Amino acid sequence: MYKLWATILKDLRILLRDKVGLALMFLMPVLLVVVVTSIQNSTFELVNKNRLPILICNRDTGKLSKQFIESVDKIGMFKLQELDKSETEQHLKGRMRNKNALLGIIIPADFSTNISVKAKNVTSKALKSFGLQGDSAGRKVNLNSLDLYYQPVLQESYRVSIEGALRSALQITESRETLRQLYFAINEKPLPPALENELLHNQSTIKEIPVALGGVTNVPNASQHNVPAWTIFAMFFIIISLAGSIIREKRSGSFIRLKTLPTNYLIALISKEITYLVVTFLQAVVIFSIGLWLFPALNLPQLNMPPNVGTLFFVTLICGLSAVSYAICLGVFAQTEEQANGFGAISIVILAAIGGLMVPSFAMPGSFKPLISISPLHWCLEAYYGLFLEGGKLKDIITDLIPLFVMIIVMQVISYIGLKRKNLI
Repeated sequence: MYKLWATILKDLRILLRDKVGLALMFLMPVLLVVVVTSIQNSTFELVNKNRLPILICNRDTGKLSKQFIESVDKIGMFKLQELDKSETEQHLKGRMRNKNALLGIIIPADFSTNISVKAKNVTSKALKSFGLQGDSAGRKVNLNSLDLYYQPVLQESYRVSIEGALRSALQITESRETLRQLYFAINEKPLPPALENELLHNQSTIKEIPVALGGVTNVPNASQHNVPAWTIFAMFFIIISLAGSIIREKRSGSFIRLKTLPTNYLIALISKEITYLVVTFLQAVVIFSIGLWLFPALNLPQLNMPPNVGTLFFVTLICGLSAVSYAICLGVFAQTEEQANGFGAISIVILAAIGGLMVPSFAMPGSFKPLISISPLHWCLEAYYGLFLEGGKLKDIITDLIPLFVMIIVMQVISYIGLKRKNLI
């Protein structure tokens, strides 16, 4: 026990001298989690909370275009800016190029007329289907499309949401006019506003219910997604320091000197595992603390901790052990620090990418999905998500921990075999 404790103290002193390694293990993930969470939260707020600025060039003089603009405003997604009557399409494009707005709409001059004629045609057909005498079929109408201009920076998913919202506002305007025409044709008097409001806005509500493992779930936000993800990324980046430490000891002859002493290199290896396992746990404590206390001060959503702290502690240790096992395995087989640093950093980025840390797993192309299961970072992330997002317990996430146990055992066995073949133990 004394030998192990002395070896741990030695590894701690070596680690504290490695300023670059400490920066990679603590400073880099802290900056990553703050920056990425800030950017992603701003994106969420742009779509969900903040209103998208939109320019409207209304060439129509009828009342229906005004009602359409009111419907667009009531959606809550847009911050409307109406152009003067003297301003043209070129003015709209110019103001969009100057970043005054991300969106622009041109309402054609015959907007109200065409919608009114369309409503009369629908009313006539409806009356005939009821067995009532309606007006003649009326003239055909070609509704001019609304021209929607957008900044290319808006992604397709946003544009689809925007188009759906505008279609909804346009549908409300057309339905309102059709109801008015139909009511007037039957009753020969205007549609009462109270009845109009009841007919148009008496809709069924949609209740959103997240599917949670433990029956209780935290509200998903940028912090809930990013803090666990970049904590795992930080854990696995100990590969730079840990693998480099093993290689330096191999090249300096420390292994050979250990053979002349009444000890075994397995003790040194266990010492490194314990030391860096503590480091990974400290990384998690630091990053989780930032999510809890620093994020609210930066106007970012606070990290909601899972209710089962004991399970969180256990999952963190398993994730840390998988990172340590991967780093030791690389350190055993790499010949130089340059090989370990280059391969280690690139492999972690690739495993993070296919593991769902950078792009959600469900959004990956089908050809990449079989690769997800080989990434230990994926199983770490799934275990954390089961706790943070779904409120699960240990029994709920055990299926995510089993692959990690298997990977840890495989990497430890491979490391042991490598050391035996090189006559280092």
